[in-house]
Amino acid sequence: MTAVWHYISLIFRLLIRIVTAPVWLPFWIVWWLFEKTGINRLIVKVAMALGLYLVFKNLTRKPLRLFLTMFATFVAFLIYGTLSTFESAIDAGVELSADDRLIVVNKINFTQPLPISYVNRVKGLENLTDVTHLNWFGGYYQDPQNFMAMFAVDEDTFLTVYNEIVLTPEERQDWLGSRQGLIAGKSIADQYGWKVGDRIPINSNIFSKADGSTSWEFDVVGIYTGTDAQTDTSSVYFHYDYFNETQSFGRDFIGFIGVRTVDPAMNEGVIKAIDDLFANTPYETETVPEKVFNQAFIEQIGNLSLILGSVVFAAFFIILVIVGNSMVLAIRERTGEIGVLKTLGFKSTRIFFMILAESLLLAIFSGALGLLATSLAVVAVNQAPIQLPVLVLTPAIIIEALVIMIGLGLVTGILPAVNALRLNIIAALSRQ
Repeated sequence: MTAVWHYISLIFRLLIRIVTAPVWLPFWIVWWLFEKTGINRLIVKVAMALGLYLVFKNLTRKPLRLFLTMFATFVAFLIYGTLSTFESAIDAGVELSADDRLIVVNKINFTQPLPISYVNRVKGLENLTDVTHLNWFGGYYQDPQNFMAMFAVDEDTFLTVYNEIVLTPEERQDWLGSRQGLIAGKSIADQYGWKVGDRIPINSNIFSKADGSTSWEFDVVGIYTGTDAQTDTSSVYFHYDYFNETQSFGRDFIGFIGVRTVDPAMNEGVIKAIDDLFANTPYETETVPEKVFNQAFIEQIGNLSLILGSVVFAAFFIILVIVGNSMVLAIRERTGEIGVLKTLGFKSTRIFFMILAESLLLAIFSGALGLLATSLAVVAVNQAPIQLPVLVLTPAIIIEALVIMIGLGLVTGILPAVNALRLNIIAALSRQ
């Protein structure tokens, strides 16, 4: 009977190891590589040279506690890094907006149309360099679930107003010369496998053609990229004239007007001139800077900054409690050793900084692993066939994460370090 329970126990432990393999296996591989390459011995030599040998030994004296504490911190920084890159990608539309670009929409709501005749009237105003117009198409490819941001635009002026869109000279020429030409961002083209020369059907969930069909045929003449890594490449653009001539309703109306001013300092004057031009008309306008327009569009989804910030705060608060408790417990267990060190001549300030260094190293090393995992996750997401903004682990996110690591290390280590600093030798030895 004892042998049966022994084998059951072995099988149970084996199952536990298999189930938890994604957690412990990466750390085991890293440690195995350290041993094989001798990096672990190098770490010890460097630690001894810097006076950190005792810090290193204290950190590794209980591997299970070290692993669990590191893993908790690792997960917190993985969450922070991933959500921060996502928030940065969402905000990129606002941050990358041109300061000299204005958006003219219907005063009632940006979903209401404007007459196309407004474009020429706006062009007659002063302090403008370029004017174009766009109309939301509501397109999807093959299946309504394959929704995309698609616009009918004025091909002659669109690329001058939105000059962050990058096409080759050949693609630009083909775009201007093809009535049914379409340009797609690299990310959405990769998602659906489009390439230059393809002829594709795209449906609209808003508009229909004069023959009753909701499908338009297009020739892919260009795959655009952006001047910045986070420029949106998930949108699709085609000729307004082709759309306007074939649609069954809403002809000679547009969604909004894009305007570039001579100088951002002229924005206020141009905004007033445009809105005054169409005051007391059936289609009054509201003109705003592009950053304001994009921010308002994002806020339709909800307060993403508050949502993501709350998740990150909750993760770090829990980790702060876990790591802080672990550090306090670890130092309390070493009370007698601290008393011996002080008896041997170790100054209280040196012990204070040793404990603080232990907490800092734990936070920094675990956080660095979390950021490394984030960078791998970002690469995987960007290569995945899904329609998401381009994620970039920016230097600002890395620097902010380093500051949080240092702050986390100081907060979790300061209390046990102060207790060790104030600990009396007699009191420490009497607790053994």
